[in-house]
Amino acid sequence: MNRERALKIVLVLVGLLFSALVYPLMMFVRQEPALAMMLSVYVTLGIFLLLAARNPSANRSLIAFAAWSSFAHAALMAVQAFRNLIPRGELLGVAALVIIGVVLIVLAPAKQSGELVSAAGTQARILRKRRPRHSCPETSAGGIHETPVISMFNIPSK
Repeated sequence: MNRERALKIVLVLVGLLFSALVYPLMMFVRQEPALAMMLSVYVTLGIFLLLAARNPSANRSLIAFAAWSSFAHAALMAVQAFRNLIPRGELLGVAALVIIGVVLIVLAPAKQSGELVSAAGTQARILRKRRPRHSCPETSAGGIHETPVISMFNIPSK
């Protein structure tokens, strides 16, 4: 089995597991509102992981978010369990979240060679580009002025 197929299977399994939390979400909505809010995030993440299974390489950041948020949640639960703030039995959930995180990171699709390193680099390149200029005899500053900007609503500029 190749890596992408294994990732698709994992995404479907984790997506179904997280989406199945809709049942306890309905039970805890009145009794434990904070738990219900957290479960609603997991149910939403589960739905998006199911959608990501169609094309994992187009959803790299979602997969990374699912992995790293699983690590964060597991770390917080582990600290709470060792400080006796939650029952020690919750360490099974810690192990499950760590396994989910590790598997998602290991199987995550490789970055495509054409992808940009960062959005900040893209923004810097955009800012460095200058808008086109053209000659205009009516201007007093050497006959050069900036081309008028057309708005997003296609309202002609004067």
